[in-house]
Amino acid sequence: MSGRLAVVGLGPGDARQLTPEAADALAAADALYGYGPYLARAPVRPWQERHASDNREETARAAAALGHAARGASVAVVSGGDPGVFAMAAAVCGEIESGPVAWRELDLTIVPGITAMLAVAARIGAPLGHDFCALSLSDNLKSWELIERRLDAAAGAGFVLALYNPVSRARPWQLGAALERLRRILPATTPVVFGRAVGRPDEATAVTTLAAADPSAADMATLIIVGSAETRVIARPGRQPLVYTPRAACGASA
Repeated sequence: MSGRLAVVGLGPGDARQLTPEAADALAAADALYGYGPYLARAPVRPWQERHASDNREETARAAAALGHAARGASVAVVSGGDPGVFAMAAAVCGEIESGPVAWRELDLTIVPGITAMLAVAARIGAPLGHDFCALSLSDNLKSWELIERRLDAAAGAGFVLALYNPVSRARPWQLGAALERLRRILPATTPVVFGRAVGRPDEATAVTTLAAADPSAADMATLIIVGSAETRVIARPGRQPLVYTPRAACGASA
């Protein structure tokens, strides 16, 4: 009998932001696979196997989960946020493409989740209210030169940017280099939002400008939103400011 594989988005960290569909997929699994800290966020059930692995073992994790499912089991692979945004869904699809025929015969479900840029944007207002793009600053799977070209193109075209994977212990300099590159294109007053661990107990958000943005304020749990020239900040006495990008940006109709 063919097995089943679900790739499940856990959302940004708040259990209330785990969708009912994702909760059902987790409950139906015989085994869970995932990066250790994400797997720790999934409810523990005594009948389920749990297979934790390191963050850089996506390909091996996907292959192990597919192999397990191909033996007739119901398996779930967990991702933080949405599994299709810089996460496990692409790794699973890649392994299905290159792997044995049995993997293409599996019942595959990809269960969406709330990704970090949406969680951060909701905390701060509506910075993604007009055209935007998402870009990972990790050069583990692509060259830094390609990242630079994409930063230039996105900023030059007027997109708001959501920057994933801004820094890590192995990549301490990329965010600073990216901000310097954006300063050549965007106004110094462009709003920048740092959103760390949104939805978790250690959540923190801050609003600054491109001129003042400090790369040392970010870690791998941080999602950064860099506004466009149209993005605005509304001061609110005693409250966090609102950041939004008008839908009629650049004078265009919505």
